[in-house]
Amino acid sequence: MKWSDLTLPITNPTWIFFLVLVIILFAPLLLRRLRIPHIIGLILAGLLVGEHGFNLLERDSSFELFGKVGIYYIMFLAGLEMDMGNFERHGKRGLFFGLLTFAIPFGIGLLVSLYILNLSVMTSLLLACIFSSHTLVAYPVVGRFGVEKHVSVVLSIVATAIASFLALLLLAGIVGAHEEGTDVTFWIGFVLKFVIYGAFVIYAFPRMGRLFFRRYDDSVMQYIFVLALVFLSAALAELAGLEGLLGAFLTGLVINSQIPKVSPLMNRIEFVGNALFIPYFLIGVGMIINIRVLFSDTASLWILLVMVLTATATKWLSAFLMQKLFGMSSDSRWMMFGLTNAHAAGALAMVMIGTKIEIAPGEYLMNDAVLNGTVIVILVSCIISSLATEKAARGIALTDAALEENRGSSHGKCLITYSNPQTVDMLTQLAMMIRNPRIPDSLLGLSVAYDDERGEQRLAQSKMNLEKAEKIAAAADVRMATVSRVSNNIVSGILHTMKEYSVGEVVIGLHHKASIADSFFGVIAENILKGTHSEVMIVRSIIPPNTWRKVVVAIPPKAEYEVGFFKWLEHLCRMGEQLGCRMHFFAHPATIPYVAEHIRDNHSRVRAEYSELESWEDLLLLTGHVNDDHLLVVVSARRGFISYDPSFEKLPTQISKYFSNNSLLLLYPDQYGDPQENVSLVNQNNHAAASRYEAVSGWLNRWFGKSRS
Repeated sequence: MKWSDLTLPITNPTWIFFLVLVIILFAPLLLRRLRIPHIIGLILAGLLVGEHGFNLLERDSSFELFGKVGIYYIMFLAGLEMDMGNFERHGKRGLFFGLLTFAIPFGIGLLVSLYILNLSVMTSLLLACIFSSHTLVAYPVVGRFGVEKHVSVVLSIVATAIASFLALLLLAGIVGAHEEGTDVTFWIGFVLKFVIYGAFVIYAFPRMGRLFFRRYDDSVMQYIFVLALVFLSAALAELAGLEGLLGAFLTGLVINSQIPKVSPLMNRIEFVGNALFIPYFLIGVGMIINIRVLFSDTASLWILLVMVLTATATKWLSAFLMQKLFGMSSDSRWMMFGLTNAHAAGALAMVMIGTKIEIAPGEYLMNDAVLNGTVIVILVSCIISSLATEKAARGIALTDAALEENRGSSHGKCLITYSNPQTVDMLTQLAMMIRNPRIPDSLLGLSVAYDDERGEQRLAQSKMNLEKAEKIAAAADVRMATVSRVSNNIVSGILHTMKEYSVGEVVIGLHHKASIADSFFGVIAENILKGTHSEVMIVRSIIPPNTWRKVVVAIPPKAEYEVGFFKWLEHLCRMGEQLGCRMHFFAHPATIPYVAEHIRDNHSRVRAEYSELESWEDLLLLTGHVNDDHLLVVVSARRGFISYDPSFEKLPTQISKYFSNNSLLLLYPDQYGDPQENVSLVNQNNHAAASRYEAVSGWLNRWFGKSRS
């Protein structure tokens, strides 16, 4: 490198990348003191260092490449982090909001362009498309406050897909109108290509994902595979005549359930995007903004003011009408307005296309005044969008979202016992899903080495298992404490650890039978069940947890009377939310209302369905509902407690015979007190006993619902 490389604008790749990293690092820190969102800081920084600012950097091909990756990342994360339960539940309202936030800006924008700005019909149509489309530039703000599952966010994301698709569809029509041979055949071909593309992505991508994730657990390979799917979908979308950002959004939507929200892969996807690609995109947007257009001439200033007011007012009006029609809060209105107000990727694509369409010799569809006005609209809308979204997210986080997420079990740490190196990943992933995120240091990994002549070798393997578990948890940004013990009795080591660390639940792997003499559960699991009344989960996973498509739960009669009923139900609901898959509960008709009410009140995002299971003898009926990519959860009970049934003794035989090829979770709930004292309760069917246990159940429901803040 020579000193001549430092002349302005800087063109040396090393210095360009260094300055971009400096901006990404210090712009948010500097503007945070001024209470300005970091998204605005990156856009303003791009404006200052670009050719229309101090001309420090040239907007070279790296900004185009990383910028495109950044907008794809924003749309991909929006689809990936969407809660499918909310998507199904609020899909119709989201569709309505999408039509609303498209039609109002398009209609008003078209009239304003024709009769106030006196633009041509084709230019007015293009400008109306720009007004009606929007980009989720402020979506990272939503993730920072942890309110991405709020109904207003879900509605905004669905509306983004609808409005962007309609705007880009009209854009394709405008472009096609200037091409030779554009007729009915063009539109038939366009619709056909879109249908083929959508069907391929929706059908093929989830199957490709499940196949890949089952075979390969290398974190780098998984990340590259996901990124490849995003760009394949974006490229195919462009071939179909759409914008690539819609392809990225669709990819996130269809592989949503295969990437749990708390997982190493999800952490890596968010980290790389938020650290590099998305900031690069925002800086690139700032670099194309020419602030000098504000002072060029009166006509340009008039066009600018009209465009900014129209773009902002129409999006606000759409959010306002949506709020009033559906009785939503003011924070929801500001959230919907903030997320749907920013014009960036779609507007840039449209305005660049307009500058290339020649309608007369030397005259283009988009003139300089409208071009500069569009770019200023991008800046102003991004600033307003960021401020409105942060205001709304802060308000939502301080009200219903924080209280809702804080509900659930607070019965201490979740203990994971490790013995088999091959099950470390599976057990850790499951524990991260069921843990209470509001309890710090909620995970405790334990490995007990048997003290014999191979004690040192066993201890070394134990430490390796714990190190692997720590890495998996750390990759998902989850804190995990670990304990390594040496004991003459494995069960004693586990039980002593539970007492020392106030453990609330235990996750262990189902052992592999080495001989016919071995029991189904294994000696260790059986003795743990006898030695503690805390919740115990015995797990066998045939495929990785993130590839489970459905969770089937078998609940015995009278399970609602057990003291640990709402605790294990809370754990399963968290798992269902993380996986984004359906949950099918089979239970006695008297038990189903307890399950349904708790899910409705505390976990409305869970996609739950219910079927009656009159008798535990009917467990074999589940064989027709459990596939090889489902998880079967069997809720059992220890002998002598109220929900215990003698048919539980047949469980090992039934599972070995009918569910040997299925992923399995055997769950034993919290059951406090002396089992011998509870034997009599099984046979007490009088009204007083039932009322007493209903009172206990109701107290627990209120306690779990109100005492978690």
